[in-house]
Amino acid sequence: MATLPRDDIELYYTDHGGDGRPVVLVHGWPLSGESWEDTVPALRDAGYRVVTYDRRGFGRSGWSDAGGYDYDLLTGDLAALLDELDLSDVTLVGFSMGGGEVARYVGRHGESRLRSVAFIGAIPPWLLKSDDNPDGGLDMETARGMQTSFRADREAFLDGFLTTFFSVDGELVVTEEQRQRALELAAQANGDAAAACIVLWTSRFTDDVARLSVPTLIVHGDSDAIVPFEVSGKRLHEQVAGSELVVVEGGPHGLLASHTDLVNRTLLEFLAR
Repeated sequence: MATLPRDDIELYYTDHGGDGRPVVLVHGWPLSGESWEDTVPALRDAGYRVVTYDRRGFGRSGWSDAGGYDYDLLTGDLAALLDELDLSDVTLVGFSMGGGEVARYVGRHGESRLRSVAFIGAIPPWLLKSDDNPDGGLDMETARGMQTSFRADREAFLDGFLTTFFSVDGELVVTEEQRQRALELAAQANGDAAAACIVLWTSRFTDDVARLSVPTLIVHGDSDAIVPFEVSGKRLHEQVAGSELVVVEGGPHGLLASHTDLVNRTLLEFLAR
């Protein structure tokens, strides 16, 4: 465990597995790097070097908007971490919002450090529903309303959001203990950072995705009530030539907890190629 200084904040990360081929895991909202706690051991024990980190403003990382909190800033943190650790032949794995950093990293920083990428329940290519993107899943008015609700009553908002996160057809498909664990991780987030991210979910990644040429894995639940498969996973697969798509039957958004073994096995099979 260590910290990485970056423009007056500390970016918290963990580094497991020594000299193995590196896999960098990027977490979703409103969690932290600890949300990968059931995945890290499986990858580490298979011989990979596994790096997790807390997005700025989340978990144990510091908070600064550095004049503007957007995906370019967040992806700059990811790039700084890869540079600091001098990682190469990397597989980037992004869950949910973390898929945005993976896509934008390719768009802004290229693939010279990368071996492959994986998206799990991820928001690319473009979640926003608008006149330009009528098949999107989240319109800006709804996103702004969610942001307002979060700021008005954070505890109630997160309680409802993380229930939907782990539910299929309104029924929780993980244990209450797992849901409470997610609420604990969410409670660590800076309120301003967490609120700002809600609007960032509507960011456009189509240009970033178009630059992907490394092997790409897409894993998505067919019952995802947060990031619908038809809006994101299906379209991402269609836009990335040669990508591998794994659709999890009965899978909610929170696949890392609900389908841990399947996700870990799928990642290991992909990494072994």
